[in-house]
Amino acid sequence: MNILSIQSHVSLGHAGNASAVFPLQRMWVNVWPVYTVLFSHSGPNRKGASVSAKTVEAVLEGIDAQGVLGQCDGILSGYLGEPETAEALGDAVKRFKQQNPELLYCCDPVMGDDGRVYVDKALTSWFLNSLIPMADIVTPNQFELELLTGLRASTLDSVKMAGQALTALGPEIVLVTSVMPDDSDNSKVGMMVVTERDAWYVQTPFFEKPGAIGGSGDVATAVFLARYLAVKDLKPALEYTAGVMFGLFEHACQTGSNELQLIEAQDKLVNPPLVFTAQCL
Repeated sequence: MNILSIQSHVSLGHAGNASAVFPLQRMWVNVWPVYTVLFSHSGPNRKGASVSAKTVEAVLEGIDAQGVLGQCDGILSGYLGEPETAEALGDAVKRFKQQNPELLYCCDPVMGDDGRVYVDKALTSWFLNSLIPMADIVTPNQFELELLTGLRASTLDSVKMAGQALTALGPEIVLVTSVMPDDSDNSKVGMMVVTERDAWYVQTPFFEKPGAIGGSGDVATAVFLARYLAVKDLKPALEYTAGVMFGLFEHACQTGSNELQLIEAQDKLVNPPLVFTAQCL
């Protein structure tokens, strides 16, 4: 299996491709990474810069010129950095899918979290008008789902309704990560897969930490995409992803780390320690 992953990169810690590439490789996936930004680390006082949209476009054109797109199973996009990169990505995805109609495009609309937008607000328009309509899978967190749909997603039913509103734009599958609705147990965190017809919801224990663990959404998206490509069944793909994320968070908390320990906890990527059963909503 081959996945083209177009995301940010950090040298220290895990975010973007630094979160996605190794888990995918450990799951026996060949990854073709393309970087949209190069930062020292994520969070305050980081150093580095965005990769220019022209450079991203040139790298994608170079990959295309090698004639390998027929071997590509999925495209994964995450943090884009600047609106011009979204334009270059949209053009490339459209061209690649024309060449390989079986290619699945998974768009993680990275814009913000916890009520805070941390990207250029013009990216919201690019996601809504260009990238999401051509995507097969979209993976917003709960805050990004509200931002994209303009709907309040504070209960399980409203998360499902907002997810289905997003499918109306084009994608067949919406994976909502970091779901903590008001009408649910706040000692747990969930993920929901929504299609036009149905929805599956799974919960795992919520690990309370003094500092946020970055890059977890990037891992979840990558693991879900790889598992779905392998089994082509939403329920087991969601359950597998939940088990992996529980294992990674549990390990980070046991070691007192504010970073995912992907190398040390790598066995959890292929052998999740617990099985969490998804319920149909």
